[in-house]
Amino acid sequence: WTLRQATLPVLPEGARPLRVLHISDIHMLPGQRSKQRWIAKLDELEPDLVVNTGDNLAHKQAVPAVIRALGPLLNRPGIFVFGSNDYFAPKPKNPARYLMPRGKKKRIIGIPLPWRDLRAAMIERGWHDMTHVRKLITVDGRNIAVAGVDDPHLKRDRYHEIAGRPDPNAVLRLGLTHSPEPRVLDAFATDTNCCSAT
Repeated sequence: WTLRQATLPVLPEGARPLRVLHISDIHMLPGQRSKQRWIAKLDELEPDLVVNTGDNLAHKQAVPAVIRALGPLLNRPGIFVFGSNDYFAPKPKNPARYLMPRGKKKRIIGIPLPWRDLRAAMIERGWHDMTHVRKLITVDGRNIAVAGVDDPHLKRDRYHEIAGRPDPNAVLRLGLTHSPEPRVLDAFATDTNCCSAT
């Protein structure tokens, strides 16, 4: 597991820093206790906001393990969208498939996973499901414009449902997606750039 840190100059000049912890691709199995402890320890970074962009599950009985791992982080403001491995268990694939044209590949998916249970647990703790949602949230007394789409890798994204200019009162604009498909990233960038004050 890897923790990477970056400082981005995106807030207005002179603003106090905002610490955002981005978690993705946990791919949790029920017995991965050391991974659960490592993720829970990330709370010591004292993030102002936790952003989870999916692929939390890798087993049909992993929801309790994910909630244990996220445990202390669920007490902090949080937002999330899901990825393909929240909906379906991973299946081994031939890596050569990635070299084939998209139209020639048959989608290989595993058994359905209990993503609804994971969603309910996150919402119960106060996190916001940003799947096809646009909203203004307040974190550390500051307005953040957030929008999210379902997993583009599974072609579940419906950007048209969240398209439009972010709230101009926001000091920060965040777009959430699990899979960084250009069609989604370009749409987020177009909407953000349409109203930039600088």
